[in-house]
Amino acid sequence: MPIEVAPPKYVLVVNAIQQRIQDGTYPPGSAIPSEAQLTAEFDASRPVIVRALGILQQDGWIESQQGKGRFVRARPGAAARRAPEHVAGLLELAEDAGVSVLRVGPVMAPNRAAVALDLDPQTPVIARRRLVVAEVGPVELSTLYVPVELAAGTDIGRPEPVTESVLRYLGQRKGVQFDHASERISARPPTVEESELLKIGRRDTVLTALVTVFDIAGKPQLAVDAVLPANRHELEDSFPLR
Repeated sequence: MPIEVAPPKYVLVVNAIQQRIQDGTYPPGSAIPSEAQLTAEFDASRPVIVRALGILQQDGWIESQQGKGRFVRARPGAAARRAPEHVAGLLELAEDAGVSVLRVGPVMAPNRAAVALDLDPQTPVIARRRLVVAEVGPVELSTLYVPVELAAGTDIGRPEPVTESVLRYLGQRKGVQFDHASERISARPPTVEESELLKIGRRDTVLTALVTVFDIAGKPQLAVDAVLPANRHELEDSFPLR
């Protein structure tokens, strides 16, 4: 008999609440059930419910009002939030002029990549390390991490440049439907290698952006861990307030 793999429970919660918003069970402006009520209804843990609500809020279905709860927004459409410019740049990066591919091949997933991809530590992944240089100098050092099974049968593990968006490339060749992404930003001093490649001092500051891309089932499919010289970047974003 074929084995059927059920989607993660938080995906079921997301789909159920989206359906209720679409069919009018939860009309725009109405409060949705509390975390405790949803935990009981779906027989799920609180982290599962919090993750589902985070995705719904990120995608513009609901909004949180401090001290009051979560409320349904107008149905997502043209006003739904778009990826910030720096994230879109990371995900749409084509390895053409100005981009050097430094290293490509299988590695044991470092902790940040393993957590992002929900893998056991030291699980093999395919890594592509790229350096982006602009008129002002090196502006980005990023490593793309792709699970081995997703990279199989593609050129992701080859040193030749991938001259189109990796998302588009993998989507076309592997049939993956990418749905949403999460981002974590932090700041720290550069490592010796980073300061040399980015041509900055050891006392300078770099921004790190870890972007994880999920498919429609909520499974993490790839991650980009980028290091950006803080003195060559100004991160800007826009989003609706209602």
